[in-house]
Amino acid sequence: MHLSRRAFMRASAAVSLVAANGIEITHSEAEEGKVNAVAFDYQHAVVPLPFDAKSLKGLSDRLIQSHWDNNYGGAVKALNTVRARLAQALGDANTPPYVYNGLKREQLIRTGSVVLHELYFGNLGGDGKAPGELRTRIAAAFGTFDAWETEFRKIGQGLGGGSGWVVLGFNARLKLLENYWMADHSTHPADTTPVLVMDIYEHAYQMDFGAAAPKYIDAFFANIQWDAVAKRL
Repeated sequence: MHLSRRAFMRASAAVSLVAANGIEITHSEAEEGKVNAVAFDYQHAVVPLPFDAKSLKGLSDRLIQSHWDNNYGGAVKALNTVRARLAQALGDANTPPYVYNGLKREQLIRTGSVVLHELYFGNLGGDGKAPGELRTRIAAAFGTFDAWETEFRKIGQGLGGGSGWVVLGFNARLKLLENYWMADHSTHPADTTPVLVMDIYEHAYQMDFGAAAPKYIDAFFANIQWDAVAKRL
């Protein structure tokens, strides 16, 4: 099959994106143009917890397992279902654009939920003690490490009782390390790499703390895996 220059550029960009996400594609598949189908055929696999759920301090095994299985696992299943529906809908010339866009909206929300949950669980399982070098780097962005932590906690407290995420992220465009308020899974700031992620949806703490979000935030900080945070930064 002979690809036009535009088609070749699209395929090359897709190969780069897929490789960056750890999906293996052979050279022959890319040459045949099969890479174009990855966006529709890809099915995400649940990522195991990177720690023993029983080892966390102040967060029960029951809470963590329920969160991982029902909320994160449910998001993975929903995302995979939406991807399959998108492929079907695109193949049907009679699918109205507003129906297709409804599926794309769900894809955006489910993708955000899957990725943010994996980052959240990925930065848990530690002793909560930030190493000196990392404290210095965060302090350089916020004035002091305590100023960063105060703001991060305050954002979480403000979201308590509702839904959302608190994210410490590096904005590549602005060259800034900042804390971000996120109302849901789809409000992530553009061109920003998540560094530390805290789930503040009620499902993340209600089983252990009821409506006491500040107590959950204390427990979250006591279990941060700062090595994972440092690797992201």
